[in-house]
Formats: sequence, structure tokens, C-alpha cells
Amino acid sequence: MPVLTKQRILNASVRLFNKYGIDAVRLQQIAEEIGISVGNLAYHFKTKDAIIESVYEQVLDEFTHIFRQYLQAPELSAFDQQISLYYQFFQNYQFYLAEFFKTNLQQTEQQIQWQRAVNKMLVQLRSWLDFHVQRNIFRPETTRGQYDQVAQSLWMSLVFLPVFYAMRGQLTDERAYKQAVWEHLKPYLTEEGVSEFDLLIMPILA
Repeated sequence: MPVLTKQRILNASVRLFNKYGIDAVRLQQIAEEIGISVGNLAYHFKTKDAIIESVYEQVLDEFTHIFRQYLQAPELSAFDQQISLYYQFFQNYQFYLAEFFKTNLQQTEQQIQWQRAVNKMLVQLRSWLDFHVQRNIFRPETTRGQYDQVAQSLWMSLVFLPVFYAMRGQLTDERAYKQAVWEHLKPYLTEEGVSEFDLLIMPILA
């Protein structure tokens, strides 16, 4: 089924936003990217702001979709699949983090929504750790708040690893991304957890 023009415009906008940043991209560039006239583009989106708003809606919808994968299955492999979704998300929307860290006197509505989303992500990671402590996959905390710190470390890896590699001039792929995330968790595995990890995750990372 062919991609509708409206979605082609959004896809082209994301590509250009990733490459040049939102502020530098003009409607003419977006139209040229998919081979349509500016008039045709304006039929679907009257202004650049309308495109940006629709892109942000798409971003948050996809982020919400990742949340829905939470604990769909109890095994560690379910989280590995979620890591893949995060990797694809942050690869597809590289411009979004840059927009979030712009210096503004007042936060935009998009920044506020993103802030809520990433806070929800952190809470979910903490809840996931508790779930697997109950499954005897992870050891109980040895110090109070230990898994709060682990959740924060996981969050930072999932969100910022691609940026970290890019700043060092290094390429990364999904396998390296996953390995780095799992390295945060391996020290906390029980014997049962190590067995499940070796059985379900190691073949994926090999």
C-alpha cells in the first residue's frame, strides 16, 4: 500500500530535522525532499508549525507504543525486545533530544510532554527491576535505594548512548547498544538469572 502524501511529508520532515535541526529546515526543502510543490504541501500542512506539531504527536505515539510492550512476557527476552524498540526510536528521532535541551525562557508544551514521558520511562524501569527481584532473577537490594540508582543508570544508557558514541566520533549499532545496556544489569543477576540470561539473551548478543 503506498504511503499517503501526509505521512511522506512527516517522514521527510523527520529526516531533515535529524540532519539540519528543526530551525534550519524550510517548507521548500521538505517539499523538494519528496518531489512535490510547496502548494501541494500547504494543502496538507498550512505552516511549518503544523508539521512540527504532527511530528511531535507521532514521536509521543511511538514512545507510548514502547511503553505498551512492558511486561508482555515475564522473561528477560521481553525486555531485550523493548531495548530494540528504544534503539530504533532514538535513532529515528535524533533531533528530539537536541530540541529538548534548547535554552528557552519558558518550556514549550512539547518539552513538558517529553519530560512526562521520560519520567514515566524511569518509573517503569524501576518497576521492572522490582518485578524481576520477585522472580528471583535479580538479587534483592543490598543497600536502600540501590535499584533507584540502577534504574537511573539504565535510563541514561537507553536515552543517551547513541549521543555519547556520536560525540566521540564512534559508530554504534543495535547489538552494541544492547550489550551496553545489559552490562548494567549483569552484576545483579542471581544464579537463576544468569541461567535465563545465558539461555535467552546471550544468543541474541553473540
